[in-house]
Amino acid sequence: MSKASTLTLDTKSTIMLLLLAAVWGGSFFFGEIALREVPPLTITLHRVIWAVPFLALLVLSKGIAAPRSLRVWGAYLVMGALNNAIPFSLIFWGQTQIDSGLASILNGTTAMFAAVVAGLLLPDEPLTAKKLTGAALGIAGVAFIMGPSALITPSPTFGHSSPVRDDPVNGIGGC
Repeated sequence: MSKASTLTLDTKSTIMLLLLAAVWGGSFFFGEIALREVPPLTITLHRVIWAVPFLALLVLSKGIAAPRSLRVWGAYLVMGALNNAIPFSLIFWGQTQIDSGLASILNGTTAMFAAVVAGLLLPDEPLTAKKLTGAALGIAGVAFIMGPSALITPSPTFGHSSPVRDDPVNGIGGC
């Protein structure tokens, strides 16, 4: 990309991005409401199960053929567990201990920790100075949004635990 070019979003992309942010951010709010009545794994189950008909309609409408290989379906199963079932089970369980706003902010750090962990564990994703700087700035931004008290306030559940310190575990799941 040349230095003269700039990145812009057209109206459709902007609307889609705002819709995605509303749906994604709203999932923490509605998860907190649901946790008043049902356990975290039940919420995760419903989140996954109710997505199936929508995704099936999307696949059918696009004319995409379903894979026939058990190996491909096994890969889908592992990917679904690592990218959806396990993280959302942990996020909803975490929301039994912290507010939905804090959960959504902490979830925003996942990509930063995943970039660092991937750089350390994957040879084709080298940990560069730009990636480290980006991760550090992102974590600093999250810490700024949360405020200094969130870094040192004792947790009623985990003793003297810090959500910012403890979130690298979530980042490892993102790899």
